Amino acid sequence: MERLAMAFYRESMSTPQTTSPSLTEAALALRTEFQAAYGADALAPFDRDATAMVADGIGSAAPAVGTSAPAFALPDIHGASRALTDLLAAGPVVLVFYRGAWCPYCNLQLHAFQAALGEIEATGATLVAVSPQRPDNSLSFAEKEGLGFTVLSDRLNTVARTYGLVFRQPDTSTARQKELGVDIAEVNGDDSYELPAAATFVIDTDAVIRFRSVSADYRWRVGPEEVLTALRTLTR
Repeated sequence: MERLAMAFYRESMSTPQTTSPSLTEAALALRTEFQAAYGADALAPFDRDATAMVADGIGSAAPAVGTSAPAFALPDIHGASRALTDLLAAGPVVLVFYRGAWCPYCNLQLHAFQAALGEIEATGATLVAVSPQRPDNSLSFAEKEGLGFTVLSDRLNTVARTYGLVFRQPDTSTARQKELGVDIAEVNGDDSYELPAAATFVIDTDAVIRFRSVSADYRWRVGPEEVLTALRTLTR
């Protein structure tokens, strides 16, 4: 049964890649917990929207491997501006766009990166996570979860937009979120209900993208294994 469930999960996570990402099993387990806690009907709007996002090609305009990464400067959890150019002066950058602390799949991914932070930093890279949350919400999240990497606040998805990742969350998902106690308008400080598609980039010191993973289906996530492979290739 477990193998059948995994096969169904992989099939439902329509992705442009031919292999499953390293966090597939963990995401499957998380989804099983949700189904047990809330029931399939409660999750149905999110599932339909995830499928529609894939069909709509959300995130397909993100910069490709071999192209230049759009520059940015964003505030960290303490309000200090962090520029990509300054980060790259110290080594490669692993740039992760996540939807917010309210997203359990985002938390799953960020916890995996936190667990591998020592290995990532051993390659000389800096890990940076970006979301549209207000800085105070990002601070609370980073402190609560004990995150040791840089967390930046991209209000109004200004930077995510330059990376071709922004979409407006469908009203059905927004309504169901509110029923479950999540109001992203409050979390982000604006009522656009725009979010970034989950995406991970490895950027070399020349600001060239060397690895790119964009997930229109928010349940599909790469983990540190894929990123470490890309980073180690840079140091050969």
